[in-house]
Amino acid sequence: MTTLPGGLELRTSRPSDLDQIGALLVERGEEADALDHRLVVEGELGWDACAVVVDGDRVVSTATLLDEEVRVGDVVLPAGQVELVATDREYEGRGLVRALMGWAHDRSRDRGHLLQVMIGIPYFYRLFGYEYAIDMPRARSLRSDGSEADDVPVTAPAARDDLGGAATVPDGTSSTVGVRAAAPGGSSRAPGAGRLRPATEADVPVLAALQDAAQAPYDVAMPHPAERWRWILAHEGSTTWVLERGGSVVASARTGPPDDGVLVAEAAAVDDDAATALLAALADVGEPLTVVHRPLTVPGRAWADLLEPPGPGAEQYYARIERPELVLDALRPVLSARLRADDVGRDVVISTFGRHYRMPWTDEAGLGEVEVGGPMQSPGVAGGAGVAPDRLPALLLGPLGIDGLAQLFPDVYSGADRELFTALFPPQTADLLTYYLPW
Repeated sequence: MTTLPGGLELRTSRPSDLDQIGALLVERGEEADALDHRLVVEGELGWDACAVVVDGDRVVSTATLLDEEVRVGDVVLPAGQVELVATDREYEGRGLVRALMGWAHDRSRDRGHLLQVMIGIPYFYRLFGYEYAIDMPRARSLRSDGSEADDVPVTAPAARDDLGGAATVPDGTSSTVGVRAAAPGGSSRAPGAGRLRPATEADVPVLAALQDAAQAPYDVAMPHPAERWRWILAHEGSTTWVLERGGSVVASARTGPPDDGVLVAEAAAVDDDAATALLAALADVGEPLTVVHRPLTVPGRAWADLLEPPGPGAEQYYARIERPELVLDALRPVLSARLRADDVGRDVVISTFGRHYRMPWTDEAGLGEVEVGGPMQSPGVAGGAGVAPDRLPALLLGPLGIDGLAQLFPDVYSGADRELFTALFPPQTADLLTYYLPW
């Protein structure tokens, strides 16, 4: 328990707080948030995953920390994500969210997390050490230029859906859909019927397997943790669907509430025919459909020519790295493999100006353990690269690589050894699955 100004106290949550936390989340967020919170604290993470600020017996602010895993290449980094943040209007402006973020970062460190990722409102979380780093896949409407086919709706662009509100399931629990969908060049094909139904807990193994296959081509990926599948199936902010073919699940997707249209996210399929059948079957959930385009997945490739171009706005996940040496050290196998692939293995020096990090190279072991040093304002003298600390998440996880970042930011540069650092920090493709759909 921590005492805050004004006699307020910050502590971990208790079962007796449940109703007040739920009411606060609904008042400041969405109706479904109260159930989402209960699913977390009554599950494996427990009540310690949530903190509250109390004024006497009154809960006036809250936040929850989730466990995540971020895969970079074949290295898995334990991570945290802050969710379900809310403050009573009467108590805004008192630094309560700052105090709760401090609690979350302390807990994240204690749980062995090497970084944090999150979805958040614009700019605000930069105040707490987060920076925009990882591109979100774009939500795109179906084409309206004549590239249509039977049973596939063709619509004008749909507004993005907010979270919240109960998801409406169509009458009945499944639909059987005969599919003919447009293929590139205007041809069509008829892969047959598919049965779409809401997913159940019995489907979790195949749901996880479909997403593992969908994320495999990405350089950076964050899957749903095992327990989150149960939360997602139980909560009301989205619906997870599976498509059966011949008695086997061959595709899945997650949809937002069908308000002014239906958002289709997290689509996965075993082949193009399953992807085509899935898109057609989802038209029965509601329309117009807006599709989150994951370009390296089977549906992403199968649906690409059916989608309108993305809008112009930038959409990115936040990331935070508190101790770069721990992340760099964990990533040494990936970084060493990159240098070996380009035959440019040698010592690496990276300066964040206030500190610097050296990784010695040997042909036998690759990059050695990270050595941390003090300020280094001119890393080029030591053959090193300069990277502002707030650019590190984008450097390690983002789509630009060091060359792209160097074109945008004067405080990111490779120095004289561009060949080395271009090999070490290339652009990264990324796919993150989160509790809440961020569109």
